[in-house]
Amino acid sequence: MAQDWNLGEKERKGIVKKIEHAVLVGVITDGQSEEKSKEYLDELEFLAQTAGAMTVKRFTQKLKHPNVRTYVQKGKMEEIAAYVEDNEEISMVIFDDDLTGKQVGILEEELKVKILDRSSLILDIFARRAQTAQAKTQVELAQMQYLLPRLRGLWTHLERQRGGIGMRGPGEKEIETDRRIVRDKISMLKKKLEKIDQQNLTRRKQRGQMVRVALVGYTNVGKSTLMNTLSKSEVFAEDKLFATLDTTVRKVVFGRMPFLLSDTVGFIRKLPHHLVESFKSTLDEVRESDILIHVVDISHPQYEDQIHAVNQTLNELGTSNKPVLYVFNKIDKYRADYYDDLLEQETKDEIESDLEKNLRNNLQAETIFISALEKENVQELRDKMTVMIQEMYQKRYPYKTGFF
Repeated sequence: MAQDWNLGEKERKGIVKKIEHAVLVGVITDGQSEEKSKEYLDELEFLAQTAGAMTVKRFTQKLKHPNVRTYVQKGKMEEIAAYVEDNEEISMVIFDDDLTGKQVGILEEELKVKILDRSSLILDIFARRAQTAQAKTQVELAQMQYLLPRLRGLWTHLERQRGGIGMRGPGEKEIETDRRIVRDKISMLKKKLEKIDQQNLTRRKQRGQMVRVALVGYTNVGKSTLMNTLSKSEVFAEDKLFATLDTTVRKVVFGRMPFLLSDTVGFIRKLPHHLVESFKSTLDEVRESDILIHVVDISHPQYEDQIHAVNQTLNELGTSNKPVLYVFNKIDKYRADYYDDLLEQETKDEIESDLEKNLRNNLQAETIFISALEKENVQELRDKMTVMIQEMYQKRYPYKTGFF
């Protein structure tokens, strides 16, 4: 199960990169409805697009649980194999859930193309996006943790040499050696991350006592664009998943009031646990922040599920008690997608007013609709943030009246 992970490798000039064509496979189970499965496959297609692949076909099957050998049942497997064989441009099949090493080996033998699962696809994107030493180390650690339980599947080509019952022989010796190498690598990477975390902690302590505000949210909701708008800086922003892996911190001044604004890695549903663990140090800025700006893509059909996924991760990080301002971004796209051209402006305003009121009541927090790209309602956002930051300063320094 050799993975094409070229960590930090720059694309060589003069070489035309061939677009890979992919087939997506998902299952509909008791715990995952047909509608939910479609949502996940939509997201998987966006992940594939971010990685540079074009999706040409989707396959789904209703099962109580995925098949332990081939993920889908025999009939569906034969259907996928026939489609792949008839379409020579297809170079990979991507599965919406994690596969074992054994499953990957069987699937590669059956389908005769590269097999990826959701985790390996996300890891490939992370590897391409990683820029700093911290991000590269975190990605490499996640890759090693992903690889370790799948080593047995990599050594199936030695089965004939290994004998029966106890499977003694050269294959077993090789896999034990490789396991030890991977475990040693994981241990070394964890130590390296601890050192980087310590350096980051020292750096955070040197920033003084300014109030810290963190932008959080699902991936691709516009956090980096908002960061650029609020801080007037140039943070990389792109309409792809995981455009930001490294936390970016900027000093921002509203009037005479300075504070620190950080842009963090986006969250995603069905994010593998080892990836969350590996990137927790990146989210230290969220843990140590005073105020959270939860950015939401209001134009996304499943924005409520995305809010839930982000809040779930924030709870795991122990940040549920922090003041939160929900910023519903891309209101311009929401109007373009959902409003009829003949709808009167008064009716549109009424719809938005009712929607914002319902969201505020449901979330029990401050809310605002904006367009970071069009800079709509950005001044109102700055005003709301100013009030929250001033309250935080007054709480922290009650004797410094008239400080701002």
